[in-house]
Amino acid sequence: MLDTIFAGLIHGSAYALVAVGMSLIFGVTNVANFAQGSIVAVGMMTAWWLGTSLGWGVVPTAIAVIVVTGLLGLIMNALVIAPLEGRKPIAALLATIGVGQILDNGLQIIFGTQTRRFPELLPTYNLQFAGVRFGTSDVVMIIFAILSMLGLWAFLKYGKAGQAIRATSQDPQAASQMGIPVKTIRNLSFVIGAVLAGVSGIFVGLFNTNINPMNGGTIGMTAFVAATIGGLGSIPGAVVGGLALGLIESVGISFLGDGAHDLITFGALLIILIIRPQGLLGGDDVKSEPLTGTFLGGGRPINLPWWGNLGLAVFALATPFFFSDYLSGVGTQIAIYSIAAVGLTLISGSAGQTILGMAGPFAVGAYASAILSTRLDWPFLAAFLVAGVIAAIAASILTFPVWKLSGHYVAIATIGVGAVMVAIIRIWEPLTKGSLGIQGIPFPKVFGQSLYTQQMQYLLDVIVLIVTLVIVTRIRSSHLGRVFEAVGSDQEASEALSIRTGAYKALAYALAAFFAGLAGSLLAHQYTYIDPTIFNSNMSILILTIIVLGGMNSPLGAVLGAIVLIGGPELLRVASDARVLLYGVLLVVIILFRPQGLFARKA
Repeated sequence: MLDTIFAGLIHGSAYALVAVGMSLIFGVTNVANFAQGSIVAVGMMTAWWLGTSLGWGVVPTAIAVIVVTGLLGLIMNALVIAPLEGRKPIAALLATIGVGQILDNGLQIIFGTQTRRFPELLPTYNLQFAGVRFGTSDVVMIIFAILSMLGLWAFLKYGKAGQAIRATSQDPQAASQMGIPVKTIRNLSFVIGAVLAGVSGIFVGLFNTNINPMNGGTIGMTAFVAATIGGLGSIPGAVVGGLALGLIESVGISFLGDGAHDLITFGALLIILIIRPQGLLGGDDVKSEPLTGTFLGGGRPINLPWWGNLGLAVFALATPFFFSDYLSGVGTQIAIYSIAAVGLTLISGSAGQTILGMAGPFAVGAYASAILSTRLDWPFLAAFLVAGVIAAIAASILTFPVWKLSGHYVAIATIGVGAVMVAIIRIWEPLTKGSLGIQGIPFPKVFGQSLYTQQMQYLLDVIVLIVTLVIVTRIRSSHLGRVFEAVGSDQEASEALSIRTGAYKALAYALAAFFAGLAGSLLAHQYTYIDPTIFNSNMSILILTIIVLGGMNSPLGAVLGAIVLIGGPELLRVASDARVLLYGVLLVVIILFRPQGLFARKA
């Protein structure tokens, strides 16, 4: 048990370093920086190259990593985040996701995707105490983490620039009126946050010994959970949250196994938020939800006349008869993600609540349909509809306590809900076969006809998408839809009119989960094989990004967003390995220059 606790402290120290940078940035700019994990990977791979190819020691390597990641943080804020000032914070959040994709795929292009051994910049496993083996690298990491936290605390409390950071985090406008250079302070915050992430990458490499360019994403998400547990914006909270999460993970995995990692991590997030909504050391004055609404708050969907909608429907229904197998395969992906995204416009668009964990109900729908078809021999259409209902019920049960939260913690809690759903699927082996997945899922069969070709499946997906668009559009134009719009437009005013905003958000989320479940069912029967790795955080972010690009209040915009984000990378195959990097660039460019979405106009 002692070695388990020690391993938890080591991991927790790494989480704390990254989480402190996240909390510092969030406190000053109100930006949830999802690129922080990618900067960890930049620091790790830079240290690997310097230590392996050039033979540098730990001190010059650390200095180089500090310079590289510090410049990276400055460039990211100056070119991407600062231009988004004054817009809804979800714009900056998604921009950091785009930056993360650029960094991750840039690292893959430069260094390749293979796993490699990290150089022994400091001795590892050369010390022993009470039967526990550890290394000089572990001791240095803990000492560095402690000194970094104390140094940052002293800087913020006594340093002139540190006091300016604190003033800016409390009230940027007042700080500006007092002569504090707010833009410079925000640049400084991003530099400090990036440096802490980069240095933690060195220690992560030393502790794990084997690395690849994608390692940063996992630790970045876990560190974000740690920062939230401690209380976003709280530096001491980030330290406590990082160490606590490291210990919880280490002890939990020792009892439940590594397959329960996500359940432990995100389950801890949900439990802490339910018990203490603002985090362990977060302030009680939680602001109103910052991760809601369209970027400008004034974007309006473009409404086509009836004949325009009819023409688009006829065109969509005709395409399966002319598309090749390849184009039909791409079309099925576009249609499936469109179905989930169109449903999401009800909660993230109309009701104004950002959902960051839609992969959860998507997975539940896929597995429910697969199990009903393979274990109970249900016909496809019955399994398809029941899968949507099961996804809606599961999502509603798990999010029931979430709606009492306030501020940004609601959106963050949905990350945990989605991850917990997938984690339960992974560990419920008697029913789901765990990590092995479910094979032999039958092709969709409608009215006795097995849909075994790409064109047939694409036609089915298009029909379901059209029906989804009709239903969602009718909901939006109904009394219920107008209530959703009222809740999303002004939650406080809605509550003053005795509207139970939490209940209506829960209903909108259940509807969105139902359509995500339908999309998951279609995916399962067309893949014929599913496993938990398909339903990761990237899927959740992709579905959200689709409606952001199309226009968060626009169902048709969601379809256009899916065409761009799903079909676009296929068209970019000419760029080979750089196509996903170009996709990240495209995401950032659209957020910067078309903030209301592709299929919406300014109010």
